[in-house]
Amino acid sequence: MCFSATSSFIAAGVIGSIGIATLRHVREPRALLFASVPMLFAVHQFTEGWVWLGLNGHIGKLALDHVAFLFMLYAQGILPLLLPAAVALMEPPGWRRGAILALTAVGALVFAWDVSGLIFLPSRCFIEQNSIAYRNPMTGNIWISYLYILATCGALLLSTHRVVRAYGVLNVIALTIAEIIKEYAFASVWCFYAAIMSVVIYWQFKRRNIDIETPNGTSPILRPLLLTWVRLRRVVSARAD
Repeated sequence: MCFSATSSFIAAGVIGSIGIATLRHVREPRALLFASVPMLFAVHQFTEGWVWLGLNGHIGKLALDHVAFLFMLYAQGILPLLLPAAVALMEPPGWRRGAILALTAVGALVFAWDVSGLIFLPSRCFIEQNSIAYRNPMTGNIWISYLYILATCGALLLSTHRVVRAYGVLNVIALTIAEIIKEYAFASVWCFYAAIMSVVIYWQFKRRNIDIETPNGTSPILRPLLLTWVRLRRVVSARAD
């Protein structure tokens, strides 16, 4: 996050709670990856908290290098593949699904390029104006950045599901603001805003508005839940009462 280690850890805790709550409402296997986005962002924010600790001298350089690599791996490598793949899994047959699968292939290309850069070329991170800037010679390529945005935001905007499109619009707005205001720390700032906006995903899963079989419909209440172990505590409490 763009303030401090404390704020990153707090954000990770809050978003992690939202992530667990979201997973409790998953009703279809194909929606599981998209429902995992809040939890993955929580882990990502937790990782950046450790980057802050390293930059402030509270952990050693080797540890800093590892957590910075993990942050950049998710932000610059995994995310452009994960988001379009998650959207494609939920998409019904049709031209939109074909287009989103094409964007998933673009995301795979970005993944391969950026991960190669992170593995084979030196990266660095530093604090600039109360934010963390991440630099790598390959991941900073302007054309790869365009493909990154195309894969992540394009897949969201093409989705049949209104809530996914709404999340895409919010991400485009946040992306534009981050680029204008804090271009030097774009990866850190945009990922933070994308994590905060994942509350939209929780809200829609809770309302059962993400339905694979009937896009933009409402899941039947009696449809079996996945990940019932996440709800075990509630069941035990109800029986005790």
